[in-house]
Amino acid sequence: MKKLFSIMAVAAMVFVGTLNANAATAQTMSTSSQALVTAATVSIIQDEPAPAADETADKGWHQNLKERFVEGGPGFMGIVLLCLILGLAIAIERIIYLNLSTTNTQKLAQNVEDALNSGGIEAAKEVCRNTKGPVASIYYQGLDRADEGIDIAEKAVVAYGGVQMGQLEKNVSWISLFIALAPMLGFMGTVIGMILAFDQIQAAGDMNPSLVAGGIKVALLTTVFGLIVAIILQIFYNYIIAKIDSIVNSMEDASITLIDMLFDYKNRTPNA
Repeated sequence: MKKLFSIMAVAAMVFVGTLNANAATAQTMSTSSQALVTAATVSIIQDEPAPAADETADKGWHQNLKERFVEGGPGFMGIVLLCLILGLAIAIERIIYLNLSTTNTQKLAQNVEDALNSGGIEAAKEVCRNTKGPVASIYYQGLDRADEGIDIAEKAVVAYGGVQMGQLEKNVSWISLFIALAPMLGFMGTVIGMILAFDQIQAAGDMNPSLVAGGIKVALLTTVFGLIVAIILQIFYNYIIAKIDSIVNSMEDASITLIDMLFDYKNRTPNA
């Protein structure tokens, strides 16, 4: 009987030990499964694509400008761009011409006066031939008519000054035209875009806010670009006008100086 109880006790101990071992194994497997699920979740989150806001932030201003330009439509936007290109081409050409026409009038007047006192009219004319710019051209015309009298030389200076002023202002009116034309084209594109937006609303038969907002946004883009073109060209236009005024003032001062020099020369050399 004792042996029977002993065998039953050993069997019970073995059974309890087996149960404990199985429970520990199950707990270990459960912990491992939870770790694998957590790792897979983290991996999936990391593999998700970045939000669209990050992609928008990575775009440069030139890319956004190009997209806006395309959204505005090739019709009016292309004409506005053409106004900008032509206006900038004329403005750059005028700026180069005006900078080349700018001379040191005081130095030129001094050289002409020295040549006039030392070598006479022909020497002064040679100095004007070797100098570029409208002031030198006016000096040459006045010296060329000096033999006919001071009054004739003065009239020649005034007449040729008007010719030189016309050369300075050449093609400037086209820039002012493009300044006025660009926003007008933008406004026209906006009006036409609004009409098309209302046509879409009428065709849809529903006042959809997204449809209205999209049509108005596209319509307003032409106005924005037209105003940008006008502002850019207006800056160049004001610079060109200021440069022309400066050169014209120099021409007027130089003309007065030339008449005074010729008057003094005639008084010193009555037979000249």
